[in-house]
Amino acid sequence: MLYPSENSFGRTYGEHREFLEFSIGQHRELKKYAEGKGLIYFASVCDITSADEMDSLDVLMFKVASRDLTNKPLIEHIAKKQRPIFLSTGMSNLWDVVRTVDLIRKYHNNILLFQCTSEYPARYEDINLNAMVNLRNHFCLPIGISDHAPGIMVACAATVMGAVATEKHVTLSREMRGTDHKAALEPPGMERLVGWIRSFEKAKGTGVKSMFDGEFIAKKKLVRSIVASRDILAGEVVTSDMLAAKSHIELGLNPFEDEKILGKTLNKDIKADNLITLEDVQ
Repeated sequence: MLYPSENSFGRTYGEHREFLEFSIGQHRELKKYAEGKGLIYFASVCDITSADEMDSLDVLMFKVASRDLTNKPLIEHIAKKQRPIFLSTGMSNLWDVVRTVDLIRKYHNNILLFQCTSEYPARYEDINLNAMVNLRNHFCLPIGISDHAPGIMVACAATVMGAVATEKHVTLSREMRGTDHKAALEPPGMERLVGWIRSFEKAKGTGVKSMFDGEFIAKKKLVRSIVASRDILAGEVVTSDMLAAKSHIELGLNPFEDEKILGKTLNKDIKADNLITLEDVQ
């Protein structure tokens, strides 16, 4: 098939693809280099030969591109190898994903699902981050975003919504020839994206609502405590009109703890705006 695109590296699409492909020797060299930098090296495998070559390199996982989501022979072949599978889901519907996940689960359940929109660059209105969340809920599997949108916003938003992995293409220059470059990030952009994602991961927290140690200074200064609304004499019985909720230099009784002192007798004089404590009543 002739491929007259301005992005073509060959006369036909086959020649174009062949020009762009790495040899097994190049993959071996890249894997060694990546691991020397503390990175995990793996690749999208688009045919059985490629899968076997990557397997021979002892890659940690396989990536399945969206184009091969319904490639049953390839999916089954790599599933039998018992390595984790990162599965992109562009150009598909839920039924396509169900069939593929069911096939992989005959051999293992170590799967990560990428929500993907196969547009380069992808339009924001076609990203569908909610579909990513629905994939997690439907399959009870970890999720990620295969992000082909401009900039870093989509990947950051996906992280906030639960993505545990982000695929983002990187290029030396978006002006380079090739279909992927326009939607890719240049090195400074990738560095910024990783920084933002790491910050969002920290900000997500544990989900347990609790007070942090760093909040205590503000709490001591700002949070309301029970104080006297007026001067009160020793021997008076405490009633609600004697109480006010105000910030104080020291933390006192929480206003929700007023029942601990209502109806009790003061054992000392209390000036207006001073704390009333449990030690002050009997």
